[in-house]
Amino acid sequence: MLLQFARKPRTRVSDTDSLPAPVGGWNVRDALANMDKADAIILDNWFPGASDVMVRKGYTQWATGIGAQVETILPYNGPSTQKLFAAAATNIYDVTSGGVVGAAVVTSLSNARWQHTNVATSGGQFLYAVNGADKPLLYNGSTWTPIDSGSSPAISGVTTTNLIHVNIFKERVWFVEKSTLKAWYLPVASVGGTAAPLDLSAFCKRGGQLMAMGTWTVDAGSGVDDYAVFVTSEGEVLVYQGTDPTSSSTWALKGVWQLGSPIGRKCLLKFGGDLLLICVDGVVPLSRALVSSRVQPKVALTEKINGAMANAAQLYSANFGWKLLFYPKGSMLLLNIPVSTGSFQQQYAMNTITGSWGRFLNVSANCWELYQDEPYFGGNGFVGKFWQTFADNGGTIAAEAKQAFSYFGSRGQLKHFKEVRPLLTSNGSPAILAALNVDYDTNTPSGTLNFAPTQYAVWDSSLWDAGIWGGELSVLANWQTINGLGTAAALHLFLSQSGIDTHWQATDFLFERGGVI
Repeated sequence: MLLQFARKPRTRVSDTDSLPAPVGGWNVRDALANMDKADAIILDNWFPGASDVMVRKGYTQWATGIGAQVETILPYNGPSTQKLFAAAATNIYDVTSGGVVGAAVVTSLSNARWQHTNVATSGGQFLYAVNGADKPLLYNGSTWTPIDSGSSPAISGVTTTNLIHVNIFKERVWFVEKSTLKAWYLPVASVGGTAAPLDLSAFCKRGGQLMAMGTWTVDAGSGVDDYAVFVTSEGEVLVYQGTDPTSSSTWALKGVWQLGSPIGRKCLLKFGGDLLLICVDGVVPLSRALVSSRVQPKVALTEKINGAMANAAQLYSANFGWKLLFYPKGSMLLLNIPVSTGSFQQQYAMNTITGSWGRFLNVSANCWELYQDEPYFGGNGFVGKFWQTFADNGGTIAAEAKQAFSYFGSRGQLKHFKEVRPLLTSNGSPAILAALNVDYDTNTPSGTLNFAPTQYAVWDSSLWDAGIWGGELSVLANWQTINGLGTAAALHLFLSQSGIDTHWQATDFLFERGGVI
């Protein structure tokens, strides 16, 4: 007789749990113990999308041989001709075609920090540029003309070398005079003529100087209208409505508001039907900021990264290079942060669909501009074209992310974390290091990235039948051995790649639950 013994079911020792990729973006606002599980404490060189997080794209050197820091990029958008120019040191170069630049098209300038705008009149399409030291430059599609009282066209009534900002409002060219609270405007639909002043000093109780002017398109209830916005160095914002500044019946001050002090001359950006202001309070849309003034900090687009923004404003606000760029094709708003003028910059990048932020490193940009719907930036001796490739000028892109800490459903219960599996999709094999921080430890884990980056062939450069060509995205789901003991944990992910596209979907964790102590 055979005795049969019933097998006792085995008790499951380990548990698994999964977290989404940090599509909520970079969070420098909330306490570490109070972050949403879809947020990240660190999100460097990752861009949060609506459904996943991708390693940011890179750049190529579009135009080279400039020999100095490119501090302004100037696009000319004519009806049949489009041109791109770069200002560096005392010269301006034509960089429309890319490659090694030729001789400068404008020389002997005082500096390369220009404010500019395109303007159309019955006489043609023009590019107007001012820098507060040289005569304003007017480009008509073929010729650059320094503008003063004796040029053709000419501007009289004001010393033109003092003009430091330019804007278009209601078919008029407006200028800001440096170190004053005066704006100057030309006759309607003209790029020359007698300039008339608008003195704002009587309305600016805090004094200072006029920094910038912008055009704000507002739905006034009875239709869309444009408002003229003037920003002073002390953060006073003056809003005017009307068409003719010489007539009180068609020109009126709508109000004066106090916001944070603006950062840089390029502190305004037209953003859809709004106007964004870079100031010490962050990046604020005027549609919301002027309603709440400074009493409601949550109006800022940078509210979720206000810790980083406040620190950058305190440390780097005097540096040249602050600039906003809206890149519609990439659903991206870029804020350039000049940590060190001419040598080290960062970009805070917001997804304009979700409002989530990431931070870009190793893109040393002095300035940004959109040309033919693509982003270009000025670097040290070159103009870069951004978001066109999966490498930084042929080199690697190193990304780092640290997810929000999670208790995995059991606060206060000890857990032994054994393995982690970042779920990635990629058309290659990025080098990856998956590590763990436990119980709000902020130290950076050490280790070796465990895959060699795949270098894919470049079209029209690599040898046919010799280069390795990238394919469709495939899933990378390898478990990584880790060892962590604590009640809460956060994945710390390091990744390096060149020439490949990588997206992060989610993260699986394998751990064993213990006691309370």
